[in-house]
Amino acid sequence: MARVSDEELHQLATELGEKLLARGWMLATAESCTGGWVGQLLTSLPGCSQWYERGFITYANAAKIEMLSVPADLIDTHGAVSEATASAMATGALAHSHAQATLAISGIAGPGGGTPQKPIGLVCYGWALADGTVMSSTCRLDGDREEIRSRAVAAALRGLIELIG
Repeated sequence: MARVSDEELHQLATELGEKLLARGWMLATAESCTGGWVGQLLTSLPGCSQWYERGFITYANAAKIEMLSVPADLIDTHGAVSEATASAMATGALAHSHAQATLAISGIAGPGGGTPQKPIGLVCYGWALADGTVMSSTCRLDGDREEIRSRAVAAALRGLIELIG
């Protein structure tokens, strides 16, 4: 399978930006395995400062704990790649920003790092809104590191687009 095209990613980012702008909302992102790809994509759009507030790149567990207030015992119990951690990243991004909507991504992009319980391509997402709505999802993505990461970016954007309607 191929990586998600730049055109498709641009379309998703544009759609999300339009939805946020229409509501007068700001977005904060919390990324692990995508290393800031969502933030880079969003900030490539002219006018994004009207709806994109900040991004957290929290690759290490310590960064998730320090920057997003993810409880260490939650990571110890569920692992960094879990819906519980992704949800905590999303709610932490809300708490540490002025945003009304957040998205979070944590996963195993490979080529190493997978286990039988958490294989390469496992990606967990969290989304949170200022009204208290928190949603999470997990999927297994195929492909190489670049393909997995691009698909994770697209899925995170689609999830937030769907959540905010």
